[in-house]
Amino acid sequence: MKLLIAILLSIHIPKTLIHPPIPKPTEDTIAIVLLEKSQSEQEINQLISPYKDIKLRRVFREALDGFSVQGRPESIAKLAEQKQILNVAPVTQYQVQTEESVKIIGGDKVRGFFDIKNKRLTGKGVTVGVIDTGVDYTHPDLKRNYAGGHDLVDNDRDPMETRAIGQATIHGTHVAGIIAANGKIKGVAPEAKIVAYRALGPGGGGTTEQVLAAIDQAIKDKVDIVNLSLGNDINGPDLPISLALNKAVDKGIVAVAASGNSGPNVWTVGSPGTASKAISVGASTPTIEIPSLLIEGTQGIVRIQPMEGSANWVLDRSLDMVDAGLGRKSELKDVLGKIALIKRGTLTFAEKAENARQAGATAVLIYNNMSGGFMGNLDTQLTIPVGSLSKGDGVFFQKELKKRSLTAKVMVSEARDLLADFSSRGPVTGTWEIKPDVVAPGVAINSTIPGGYLSLQGTSMAAPHVAGACALIKQAHPDWTPEKIKAALMNTAKPLVKKAELTTKLDRRNSGTGKSRSDTGNSRAASGDEPSYYRTFEQGAGRIQVDEAIKASSLVSPSSIRFGKFSDKRHSHKAFLHVENTSNQPQRYSFAIPKQVDGLSWRFPLAFALEAKQSKDVTVELMVDPQIFKGKIHDGYLSLLAGGRIIQIPYLYVLEEPDYPRVMGFEFAEGDKPGRYRYEVYLPGGAEEFGIALFNPEDYRFVGFLDTSTNLNKGLIKKEIPSEQLPAPGTYLVKIFAKKANKEDFIDRMISIGEKVD
Repeated sequence: MKLLIAILLSIHIPKTLIHPPIPKPTEDTIAIVLLEKSQSEQEINQLISPYKDIKLRRVFREALDGFSVQGRPESIAKLAEQKQILNVAPVTQYQVQTEESVKIIGGDKVRGFFDIKNKRLTGKGVTVGVIDTGVDYTHPDLKRNYAGGHDLVDNDRDPMETRAIGQATIHGTHVAGIIAANGKIKGVAPEAKIVAYRALGPGGGGTTEQVLAAIDQAIKDKVDIVNLSLGNDINGPDLPISLALNKAVDKGIVAVAASGNSGPNVWTVGSPGTASKAISVGASTPTIEIPSLLIEGTQGIVRIQPMEGSANWVLDRSLDMVDAGLGRKSELKDVLGKIALIKRGTLTFAEKAENARQAGATAVLIYNNMSGGFMGNLDTQLTIPVGSLSKGDGVFFQKELKKRSLTAKVMVSEARDLLADFSSRGPVTGTWEIKPDVVAPGVAINSTIPGGYLSLQGTSMAAPHVAGACALIKQAHPDWTPEKIKAALMNTAKPLVKKAELTTKLDRRNSGTGKSRSDTGNSRAASGDEPSYYRTFEQGAGRIQVDEAIKASSLVSPSSIRFGKFSDKRHSHKAFLHVENTSNQPQRYSFAIPKQVDGLSWRFPLAFALEAKQSKDVTVELMVDPQIFKGKIHDGYLSLLAGGRIIQIPYLYVLEEPDYPRVMGFEFAEGDKPGRYRYEVYLPGGAEEFGIALFNPEDYRFVGFLDTSTNLNKGLIKKEIPSEQLPAPGTYLVKIFAKKANKEDFIDRMISIGEKVD
C-alpha cells in the first residue's frame, strides 16, 4: 500500500523562482451570466449566437435575470464584454456544511402559544423549502410533512437522497428533521410542510448552477421559507447565490443560510451566508459535556472537540496514550486499553476510529494536519469516544511520546450557550456587514437520517433551527414580511458571553501559532465584572429565542448597523433605523448612551412615543476623531429601551482595512481519503491568476504546476487534488502566487511527496 507523505516547511529562497504563464484552460467551462434586465430565451440565443462553441444550459427567471452557458473560456470572456451583461461568474462548488436544542431556543414554550385562528403554533400552514442533498421522504418522522420536491441534479421530480454505495448522503434528511420531524423526534415546527430540492448530488457536492436552479424553482413554488445548509469558503457579498437569495427575499421568501464551518478565525463566513437580506446562522452549543485531558505530572490541560457519532467521553481512570500514526491497522499494535493518538489524513475519521476500536483502544484522538483545530462527524455510531485536537496539541503529544510515556486523565465539564469553535466568523469583506446575523444550537444535534437517527454538528444543523423558528413566527404573524421576521429574531436574540477558559502552559504555547483570530483589538473587552461578549461579527445579535420573537412588541430594522469604513472626507457616519410598535398599546422609546470610548461620540434622537401599530424613522450618528481613536474595528450593541424591553442592535465601524498581501495562509496536507491531497490558501482580494508552481530544489528549474485557476473571488480557497494530478515522488520547492492588477505576490514553501510500503 502506498503512503503519500507531505512535509511543509518555511524556507528562505536565495534565488527568484520564475514560473511560466499559467496554461489557459483547454476544457469547456460553465459560467453564470447576469443580465441587466430580463430577456426571453430567444433573445438570449441571439446574444450567444456569434459564439459557436457556447451552449445555453439553463435560463433563470426568478432567482436572477440571467442564464448559464458552457463553452471555451476565451469565448465566454468575449461574451462577457457585451453591454447587456452585468457580470459573468464561474460556477463554483458547494458542499453540505455538516430534542434539547428545541427547548434552548424556546421551541417548547411556543407549543403553548396560539395563532390568530386559535391554533397551536406548530408551523401548520407554512411551507419550508430545503435546498440540500435531497430528503428521505419515506422516513416515518417525515412522510407526513413531505409536500413534494424537485431534483436539480437528475432533473426530475424525485428528490430522494443519494443511495449509491460509497456516495450515499444523509445531510438533507437530517436538516429536514430539525425543521419539521413529527414522530419519534419532534422538529422545531413539527407540522410545517417540507418541499425538498436536491441540488447536491452523490457525496454531498453540487455547483452554483444547480443551487441557483433550486432557488429559482423554490420561488416558482412560492414556498414561505428556504433553508440552505450548504456553502463554500468564499467571503464575498456578490456571488450569484447570495444575490439570488436577496432576490428571493424581495419576493417574500424568508431565506436562511448556514454561515460555514471554517471558524474560529475572522473573515471566514462564506457564501451564501454572506447574502445581505438572508438570515445567516452561526452555531452555538446546547448543554454539552466538554472533555479535557489532564496530562499527569504537568499542569497542561487540553480541550477535546468530541466527534459526533462517538461514545461519551466518560472514562473512570487514567489511561496511557500511544502514537498510532495515521490509524491504519498495521500501526495499531499497542493500543489495547489506551488512548490512540492519530494524525488526520489518508483515511476517513470513521475508518481510523473503527480500526482503533478493533485493536482494543479505549479512546481515539485525531489531530489536525493543518493549523488549528477542526470539527468532525462520524458517519456511523461508535462505541468508544472519539475526539479531535488542534495540530499544535497533537504534534506536541507526538513529540513527547518519543521521549517519554504519557498518562492522561479525562475531565468533563458542562457548558451551554458557547459559540462553537468551528462556526465561521465575519465580517463580510468589502461591505463590512455583520455576519452571521444570529446563532442557534449546532453541536450534538440528533435528527433523522435515512433508515434512522444520528447526532451531527455544524452550522448546517444551526440553520434549520432558525428556519423552523421562522415557520412558527410566520404562522403566528402571517402578514409579517421577511424583514420583520428577521428583525423579530435579531431584536430578541440573547448575546452570548464568553465563559472563563482554562489557561495552561500548553494553551499559551499554541496561542502564537496559526492564524490570528483578530488583529483588531476588542473595544468591548471586559473590565472588572463586566461580561465579555463574543464580537458582533462572531455571533451577530446572539442566540435566537423564538418564544420572545413571537411576542415581540417592537421591531427595529435593519437589525444590525454597518457604519462603513473611515475616509478622510467623512468623519461622521449615519445609520437610519425604522422603529415599529407592533403592539396594541402606546410605547415610549429611548436610546441608552454607550460606554465612553476615546475618539468616538454619538448623537441619538430624543426619546419618543409611538401609538399602537405606529412606526417612525430615526437617525443614529457616530462621530469619529481618527487622531484619538486608535482601534481598527469598533463594534458593540446599541440599546433601545422599548416599553419595558431592551432591544440590542449590533453595530460595526471600520477605521482601517488591513493592507493584505495578495496571497496568504497556504497549508498543504494529506486528504481524508486515500490518494488525495488537500490545500488551503487565503486570497484577501481575489486573483486574476492563481497558481502553485513546482521547482527542483537543487537548480530551481520549473517542473510544472500543482494547480492553477483564473478569476477567483476573494476568500479562503480549499481544494482536494486526486492522486493522478500529483507529481512524481520527490521533494519540491513550491511557489504559491496570486496576480491581480499587474501585481503578483507570492509565498514559497517546500513539500515532499513520497511513497512508502505499508
